[in-house]
Amino acid sequence: MSALPDPSFSGNALEPVCLSVTQLTQAIKGALEPSFRQVWVVGEVSNYRPATSGHAYFSLKDAEACVATAFFGWASRKKFELQDGVRVLGRGRITVYAPRGNYQLVLDHLEPLGAGALQLAFEKLKAKLLAEGLFDAASKRALPSYPSRLVVITSSSAAAFQDVLSVLKRRAPHMHIILVPSLVQGAEASTKLIESLEIANRYTLGDVILLTRGGGSIEDLWCFNNELLARAIHKSQIPLISAIGHEIDFTIADFVADVRAPTPSAAAEILSASWVQASHRLEDGHVRLKNGILRDLSTKKVFLQQCASRLISPKDRLRDQAQRLDEVLERLARAMATVLQKKGDGLARFVSQLEALSPLRVLERGYSLVREASTGEVVRSAHQWRPGMALKVTFFDGDQNAQAL
Repeated sequence: MSALPDPSFSGNALEPVCLSVTQLTQAIKGALEPSFRQVWVVGEVSNYRPATSGHAYFSLKDAEACVATAFFGWASRKKFELQDGVRVLGRGRITVYAPRGNYQLVLDHLEPLGAGALQLAFEKLKAKLLAEGLFDAASKRALPSYPSRLVVITSSSAAAFQDVLSVLKRRAPHMHIILVPSLVQGAEASTKLIESLEIANRYTLGDVILLTRGGGSIEDLWCFNNELLARAIHKSQIPLISAIGHEIDFTIADFVADVRAPTPSAAAEILSASWVQASHRLEDGHVRLKNGILRDLSTKKVFLQQCASRLISPKDRLRDQAQRLDEVLERLARAMATVLQKKGDGLARFVSQLEALSPLRVLERGYSLVREASTGEVVRSAHQWRPGMALKVTFFDGDQNAQAL
């Protein structure tokens, strides 16, 4: 860097040496940046302004001071959500931004305050339990296909529990749910979680255990990174599914659990999946059976209609026979009347003929019939006449007794 004139008085003159703004800024930049090539700064994020380029601009402040800060390429490197009010630990260098004539802290590393130590402890415990085989797939127990009793270990006031209830009420309302309440945050939470887990196993409260809580910071979820809790989960005789925090959150309990769900609601969906599938199969079977029966009934109905169209009802047959009988009786009556008429006419002719030949007709013409009274023999000849014999004379209108002279 070229030497700048001493900004004092020159030679014999009392006139000061004037620097341009650029010269002054360059002088400050040369003096400041080499002294602060790497610094660690703790502060609270303020006035956070993400740029469309992916860079982040904000201020770091404490109770008495504030420094302009930039993190170039933050969008592609971020490990947490940056926002106003977050206390962070940053590493970077001091630079002077000449266009505005101010200095700023340019970061190349940023993490939530305290998360670094917790993350280191998390990775250390994870490596230890991994080496012992607590995460091995071979040691994982399969969840029951159709669980009927679910043990939920969480806070009784947790929103996660309500989410689980809501999903199961909709997808598997018959499932019996047993809540074993426990702390899920704080120094004593790990101990309470272990006690709840031991109670569920001691009394075999269910077919599967759900260990769950909603999202939170790494500090909020830290009780699930407890070594004793991890070993208690591994020893559980009842299969266990974990659903802790949000989808991006992972805890030691998630790695030891038989199944890890990204959210409490997702855990409830996993637990009820077989029941939902069975319900769908049953519904599909019901629909197919119903449609099959309806098709069969329709076919039978058409067949019966065809048969019915070819069959004559017994009532109709009896009605037809009765009508035919009436017609036969009418014809028989007419035939009998005709025969009787003919017979009557013939009989009348015979009667007429007989009457013409009847002796009564002869008597009506003035003749009489003489018979012997004692024998009734007709006296046909004078030779039969004997004086004194008793006679009976028949006229056309009656008989009279007589005596032969």
